Amino acid sequence: MRARKRKNTPERIQACGELYIDRESFGDFFKGDIPVHLEIGCGKGDFVVGMAKKHPELKFLAIEKIPDVAVIALEKVRAEGLENVRFTCMDAFELPEAVGDYKFERIYLNFSDPWPKKRHAKRRLTSEVFLDIYKRILSKTGEIHFKTDNAGLFEYSLESFTENGFELKNTTDDLHNSEWAEGNVMTEYERNFSAKGFTIHRTEAFLKRE
Repeated sequence: MRARKRKNTPERIQACGELYIDRESFGDFFKGDIPVHLEIGCGKGDFVVGMAKKHPELKFLAIEKIPDVAVIALEKVRAEGLENVRFTCMDAFELPEAVGDYKFERIYLNFSDPWPKKRHAKRRLTSEVFLDIYKRILSKTGEIHFKTDNAGLFEYSLESFTENGFELKNTTDDLHNSEWAEGNVMTEYERNFSAKGFTIHRTEAFLKRE
């Protein structure tokens, strides 16, 4: 679905000041010993806001390709007065070059576009193409936390993870009725669709230990 065009997006992003950073500023955000978690495709920001409030001891970097969507997330974080979140607009393909030698402790993939047509499989954020990117930016103990309402994408992703050197844990086809429901931070999309009776699939993937 095409994002709705919003008024004065560049000015609104600029008004959020230090919350929005470009790749030249990444180094300053990564300084120190505080782990940074990455959300790819943050949408309107409900998840990263919830996580940042729940875990003030961590830092969060949220990326979103569409500025007209990202600006909503930025304004939510500013309204909450959160200081441990930063945003940027970029494609996940750019991440290795953008972050350099920095390694993330966790990557969140929440309700990514399923790209259901077979010819578009490489565009899925759990395809081999993207998993190779994550391998370059994850720490040795890093994890990918993945949630989706799309059963087909979930099945594909489980296979893709295991075929590309990842192991899986804490996997469920019904997150909200599982042992992992407590403490789960929902996205806006997740809240809306679960209210309509859709079940949520989730798993955690980590690179095989030597």
